[in-house]
Formats: sequence, C-alpha cells, structure tokens
Amino acid sequence: MALALAAAALVETPLCAADPAPFDLPGPALRIAVTRGDKTLPIAEVPNLATGDRLTIEADLPSDQRAHYILFSAFLSGATNPPPKNWVQSAETWKAKDKDRRLTLTVPKGARQMALFLVPETGGASGTIVDAVRDRPGEFVRAVQDLNQASLDRSRLNAFVAAIRAQENSHPEFLRTLAPALSNSLAIKLNPDCLARVIELQAACLLENRDSLVLADIHSSSMTDTLIGAPTDLALQLSYTREAGLGYYSPYIGVIRDIARVFGAFGNPQFGYLPTLATRDGDRLSLLLNAAPSFAKPKSVLVAAMPAIDAGTPPRLRVTGDQPLCGARPGLALPVEGAPLIYSTAFARNMAVALTLANGKRFDLAVRARADRGGYVFVDPLPQGELTGKVTARLHGQWGFESFEGPSFTLQFPDGGDWRASDAGQSPVVGRDNAIDLTGSAAACVTGVTMRNGGGAAQPVAFTLRGPDGITVTLPMKGARAGDVTLDIQQMGSSTPRSVTLRVFSPASRIDAVTLAKGDRFVTLTGQRLDEIAGVEIGDVRLAPSGLTREGDTDRLIATAADGRVVDGNSARIRLNDGRTQSVTITAAPPRPAAAIASRSLTPKDGQHGLALATRDETVLPDNARLTFSIRAAEGMRLTPGDAIEVATADGSASVTLEGGRDVRLSSPDVAVATLDPARLGPAAAGALRFRLIRDGIKGDWVPLATLVRLPQVDAVRCDGDACRLEGRDLFLIDRVAATPDMSGAVNVPEGYTAARLTVPKPQNGMLALTLRDAPGVVFTLATAG
Repeated sequence: MALALAAAALVETPLCAADPAPFDLPGPALRIAVTRGDKTLPIAEVPNLATGDRLTIEADLPSDQRAHYILFSAFLSGATNPPPKNWVQSAETWKAKDKDRRLTLTVPKGARQMALFLVPETGGASGTIVDAVRDRPGEFVRAVQDLNQASLDRSRLNAFVAAIRAQENSHPEFLRTLAPALSNSLAIKLNPDCLARVIELQAACLLENRDSLVLADIHSSSMTDTLIGAPTDLALQLSYTREAGLGYYSPYIGVIRDIARVFGAFGNPQFGYLPTLATRDGDRLSLLLNAAPSFAKPKSVLVAAMPAIDAGTPPRLRVTGDQPLCGARPGLALPVEGAPLIYSTAFARNMAVALTLANGKRFDLAVRARADRGGYVFVDPLPQGELTGKVTARLHGQWGFESFEGPSFTLQFPDGGDWRASDAGQSPVVGRDNAIDLTGSAAACVTGVTMRNGGGAAQPVAFTLRGPDGITVTLPMKGARAGDVTLDIQQMGSSTPRSVTLRVFSPASRIDAVTLAKGDRFVTLTGQRLDEIAGVEIGDVRLAPSGLTREGDTDRLIATAADGRVVDGNSARIRLNDGRTQSVTITAAPPRPAAAIASRSLTPKDGQHGLALATRDETVLPDNARLTFSIRAAEGMRLTPGDAIEVATADGSASVTLEGGRDVRLSSPDVAVATLDPARLGPAAAGALRFRLIRDGIKGDWVPLATLVRLPQVDAVRCDGDACRLEGRDLFLIDRVAATPDMSGAVNVPEGYTAARLTVPKPQNGMLALTLRDAPGVVFTLATAG
C-alpha cells in the first residue's frame, strides 16, 4: 500500500518539480551489431532500424559480475497496439553458451519501437515484463521515444564538454574563439559572460549547469518521433519553435521528468523501472544511470531505448553562406549547418567530397566532421597542380545503411589570371576614400591588397568580397596626389601578387546645369571647378570654352560653337582636361530676349562750367549728359512692361539695371525708351558700354550702347603770340591736342598730368581739336574765346 501511495504521489508530481539527478553514474554496457542485407554495422553507426534488420545483442559485463541480469528485448507497434507475446524475448547473460546469453533478433513487420531491459534474476520476471509491455504499450512507446531524444541530446552535450575540456588542458587561451564555434555546431547554449572572465575560469563557467545547455534540434527530434499520428515534417519543425510553445531549450530535462512519472506508475512490490541514457562507441552501448540500482525488492529494472524503427531521416545539411570558398586555404573547412548529430555521433560515415574540374575530371577525397571548425575538413591535403580556377565540390557519404547526398560547394583556386577594374568608368579622385570594384579569378583566395602611390611605400588597403569573382577595395586618397597607383593583390596558393594600375584624378568638375536657349550658338554651364573643362560636344557640334566667371562659390562658363552653328540637342558630353568625360542632360530654356538700338539722344546736365567740347560721333556719352535711347524688339518678339535693361562696361567692372516701368517705359509692344544717367555706373566707369534685355531672369545677348567719356573742365585758352596755353581741371583726361581735326602736329598729354595749364598749338579759326583717353579714336572740337 505504501509503495502504491508513493507511486501515486510520483504521478501527481508537477513538471516544475526539482530537476532530477544528473546521469553521471556508469551502468552496464551492451554489445550490439545490426545487419541489413549483407552489411553489418556497429550500433554507433545505426541511426534507425528497419523491418527485416537482424540484431545480435549481448551484455558486456565484467568477468566478476555477481548479480545476474536477464536481458529482455521488446518490440512495440505504437501507443494503441499491444505487441504479441513473441515480440518479447530474453537471454540469461551469465550463461556460457552464446545462444543462451545472446539475443539474435529480426525486426518484425509492424514494429516501430524497440526497448531493452536488464532485469535482476528473479522468478517470474519474464511474465512481469511481458505483462507490463502488453498492458501499457503507450507508456513504453513514450519512454523509448524520450530516452532516444535524451540520449541524442546527451551526445551533443558530451561532445561539447569533451572539446572544452581538451582545449582547457592544451590551449585554454583559445577558448574565446573555440567555444562560440562549438556552440553553433552542436546547438549548445553559450554564456558569453564566461568568455569575459580570466582564462583559467572560462572552461568551468562554460560548463556550469550543463544539463540546461542543450538547445532544441529539429533533426534529432525528428529521428525519435515515431508515435502513431506523429506530426509531418513541417508540423514537427513548427512545434520546435518558441512560438509553438516548446520553449527555447531541448526537452532534455523535461524528458527525464516525464520518464520518472511514467515509470513511477508501473511500480509494484517486485520491480521498479530505472531509465538509462545510452552512449554509443562502436558496437558498445554504455548505459548511464541517475540513481543507484536496487537489488532488493522492489528490484531495479534498467530500461534502454533502441533506435526508432522507421524510414531513415538523413540530415538536411545547409551550406553556411553563399560565397565561394578558397580551395587553396590551408585547413579548408566546408561549412555546414542544420545537423549537430554529424559532430556528436558516428551516423554519418564514409563521408567524402567529389571534386569536379572544369574539364570533367573527378576526385573523391575523404572528409571528417569538425565541430570546432563548423563543417567538414579534408583528411588528406588536396592534390597540388591539378586544381585551378573554379571547382565544384559535392559532399556525399552514408547515413547508417543509406546513401547520403549533401550540399554542393564552389571552390576557387588561383589560376594566374589578371585582375582589372570592373568598370572602366570608375574614376578614383584625391581628397577622399574611394571604393573601387576589381574583378579577377579566385576572389575567395585574396588575403590582402596593398597600394603603391608613385614612389611611396606600399600600404595595406581594406577590401571586401563582392560576389564570386570580385572584391571591393577602399583606397585612402586623402592628402594624396593625382597620378597612377598600383594595387598588388595577394592570394593563397599563389606566390606572385597580381597587379592593377589605376589612374587617380583630381576632383572632377561639378556641373550643376548646362543651359541652352533656343536659337543660341552657345551653352551656359554652372557648377564648380569649370576651369577643368576642355570642351563640350552636343550632337556633332563642338563648343569651346569662351568665358569663365565666378559668382561666389559658383562658376559660370560659356561654351560657344566653334563653327558658329545654332546648337540643338538634349545631352552634352563634357570633356575634361585630364581626358575624363561626363554626360549631362541639357536644360532647355526659351529664346532669350533680344533687342537692338533704335535711336539715342543726349541731355546735358545742369551746372556745367567752362568751354564746351563737341563731337559728331553719336555713340559718345559724355559724363555730363544723360542718355535717352530707344530699343526695338527682335523679330517675332514683343516687349513687356516688366522687361529690364542691364547696362555695363565692357569689362563688367560696373553695371546698372534699368527697371521696367521706372527707367524703361514702353512706347509700343515693339519699342521701349530708357534713360541712363552715367553717374549710376560710378565715378570710375568709362569706355565702351553695352546693354542687354532681361525678362523673368533670362538675360539676352550683349549689344553695344555707347562710349562713356569723362570730360575735363577747360576754363580758357590764352595765347601770347604763337604761344598758347589751355587752362582748366582734370587735364589728365586729355590724350592729345591739335590745331586741326586731322590731329596733325598734335601735342601728347603725359599720363597722370596734374598741372592746371597745358601748352597747346595756336587755335585755327578759333577752334582746337582734342582726343580723350576714354575714347582715343573720337575727335572733339573746342571753341576758344578768341
């Protein structure tokens, strides 16, 4: 009664009870071989059983074993289908004859699970085991499944622990890089804080609470789920996600709790069931216990799980990353993920890689799984000399008894081919870092790139892989000079670096706009550094730079058609002085406003003094007069009240805008009249003046307007016999003085003349002729007093 109450209490224990004791107590071992067809494998290499498989099982007990165990095997056919009695067989392990102490079995049709029991020799044991299995098949199905899962999970944990211990004993300083690789390969939880500790404490920290380190693994879980109504592969994968409620960690701990509850329900005064975890090594199946077995009533029955009986579930290995691998890399690893059991079990065997060359030749090379490398490594070095260029590598082997085809890899080997800039249009410039794409063979084998600028020393430059056949290098050109740079590309498997020479330019012109007004023979470019432009091509018209001005930070360049043709097109090809070219879309503008002079007249200003100077040249504008002029719109154009007129000196040093409606008034839609006071141009303005029409910010062509001259003030001309002198102010404005308009015998006035009197020829007919410095080609007449 007490045992029954204890069993009932165990069944009611919630899953959140304290964790069970760890499985660290060594138990007995079994020797198992499996034969399928004509092939026999040790149990360590058998991931699953199949109908018709032949098994030999015997206990591997020490020679001085005093407690006798009966070895039972039981085949199960699902949770709802009790097995027939003859599916339970037994052997007396202490007997001398093989047929008595060894089980020789054939997996029957319909069997889906298999359990092994080691029962202390007791009268009636056989009937008790048979009745338990037949009365509660579902509980044993669940137990077998969970023990299988826990054993596979334990194999991953053992592999992790062994690797950490080995590294701790040899080179503990490498744990910082080794532990993350092992964690990823074996799906083991990694505490990153451990790697921040001092080297001596890292291993102990990583292995704390080791039973909680095992993470869920879809592949090992799918190998153990053989219940009737088991989920499909897709549903299984979903069930092992946090969103589906399983939780982040493997059911390793929960499995042991469940088994304890299940076996507690079987408790009776004669036997109690003790679960074991199985570790495999060759044909040896070693059992681990988490509690000491009892040889007093109730005696402990050791329960071990055999692999599931179903179609094999080979791993679905995936290639880590999508970049080619360098076949010339020493210790090359073929990275795979998706099946931690390839590292922790011997299920995958005879693994090899088939290398297929471009010429069709094939090599088969053995590989082995390395959890610390995250994939498969070659057992022997790759053959030298025959592998060049691109080589396809396919992983293959056997998964238990079945053939297994893994993923393919692309390997690259240096073949001595040249490297080049990927795009001829790439133009590295000084003053900044430049990302340049290079294309060549075996990009995955590039180990470093150095740059030599002129006669300077080589310096390493950063690079990244770009697809299967290229890299992107970052050239540090701040503070560098324009010219040629040489890049040396080092590759594994090649003793001679490959060189690429690039031209580094000064910063290119920045062209903000190319504007073309309809009907024009030139274009206007705006931007920065436009002095580097050698020419412009629009269609078949070549244009040459003809005028560069700067307004603040913006350059303005006029490029005029060399043959005088009207320019028309949508795109301009800009040629720079260093040979580079740029294509810029043309901004179309409406026809620019245009007008011509219709008439002009002068109005003297008030307050004039001294003798008057006169000329017949109507284009002259004295600085003591106002100019009134009229303009006529070009053919096909109409003037508007808002049109303005800009007047400027020829050199652009002085300008004034005559505003429409104030300084400029319409006489008709074709004619406008404007008034200009030259004083608005400033006291230094002189020489040729020009004007242009402005409409809505669009400026027309310059048109000659007048010649602005500054007049000296002549107060008198006095003669004493033939000796005459001219008196006044600003006489330095006079260029020459003569007695006749043909300027014969003229007297030259020195530049910068400062006196108030000037010796001049004797006037004829009361007149003198003068030319002024602001208009040396125009003759003025001066009427003298006598």
